This record gives sequence, C-alpha cells and structure tokens, in this order.
Amino acid sequence: MKTLILSAMLLVTTTLAVGAQTVVAAHGIRARSIIAREDLAVLEKNTVGAIAEVADIIGQEARVNLYAGRVIRASEIGTPAILERNQLVLMVYNIGLLSISAEGRVLGRAGVGELVRVMNLDSRLTVTGRVRSDGTIEVSS
Repeated sequence: MKTLILSAMLLVTTTLAVGAQTVVAAHGIRARSIIAREDLAVLEKNTVGAIAEVADIIGQEARVNLYAGRVIRASEIGTPAILERNQLVLMVYNIGLLSISAEGRVLGRAGVGELVRVMNLDSRLTVTGRVRSDGTIEVSS
C-alpha cells in the first residue's frame, strides 16, 4: 500500500514539474515602465511566489526596478498609474440618490481600480477611495 501511494505521489510531482514555468525579466526594466512581451523571458522551472504566465504581466507597470534574469512577483507590478502623487482630483461619495463631491489631493500613485489615500482640501481629512477610469476617486464608507 505504501509503495502504491509513493508511486502516485511521484507521478503527480513529475507531472507538475514538466509544465512548470517562471517569468523573468529579459533585461533591466525601470520602475514606472509599462511591460511589453519583449521585456520578458520564460524559465522552465517552478519558483514559489513568482508569476507563471506572460499574459498576466504584459501591459502592467513595474512598481520597482526589475533586473535581468530575476523572477517577477505580483507585488512588483500593478496596473499603470493614471494618478500621480499631489495631483488634484474630484472625490465622489454616492449613497442612494445622494451624491457628494469635493476636491482632493492624491497622496500616492495609483491606477484604475486601486485604492488610494486622498486628502480633502476643504476639511483636511484623509480618506481612502477607489480610482475610476475617468480619474475621479469613489469614496465609500
């Protein structure tokens, strides 16, 4: 019985290892650069915590400098930023039929769909909101 279980575990391990791959930077990629297919290479090995699919990285923005031959992790990339630190934006709060808007200052870089801290210019309070595709910040309770 132990031999059968060991053989099954060996077969599963071998099967997983054959299709394993890891995406690495083909050359140095500077932070804030948009990543293209030619910036990437694939290694035929599995690395824990690394991204395995090229399609998951293309079009993303490098959040940090990526070095040639080094694996790329999800925390090192993100959606391309459309808002820069200190940029003025419109904050919108909607609840039912009530809509409140105010001007704010972004406290960090952020892309569409990401959460970002914003300082309300009137009250000087800091709130967190999600970036919309039009560049406004949707604040929720």
